[in-house]
Amino acid sequence: MSDITRHHTGDRMSQIVTHNGTVYLAGQVGTAGDNVVDQTRTCLEKIDALLAEAGSDKTRILQAVVWLADMADFAEMNSVWDAWVAPGHAPARACGEAKLATPDYKVEFIIIAAQA
Repeated sequence: MSDITRHHTGDRMSQIVTHNGTVYLAGQVGTAGDNVVDQTRTCLEKIDALLAEAGSDKTRILQAVVWLADMADFAEMNSVWDAWVAPGHAPARACGEAKLATPDYKVEFIIIAAQA
């Protein structure tokens, strides 16, 4: 039986949970009030850092779930996402519209990846 490891754990959640070679990241959001492009960039920078800490990287992402506060921002978010995704390593992905934690958040990413 393998251990479950948690990093950056608070009362409500952990930013990283690993189990059986799989990395689960908490939902990542950008800076409240920024536009969707800047928030997407910030989210992806956080994802890169958390995956590196967990012994993984964006080429090992298995699944990404993207929540947008407004689907009208889909093309702008995708312009940043498409430039970030490693060629040949696009994960399974879903994108939907949802009310996020505060009205100032425009996008949130949830990532599952394999460890290296």
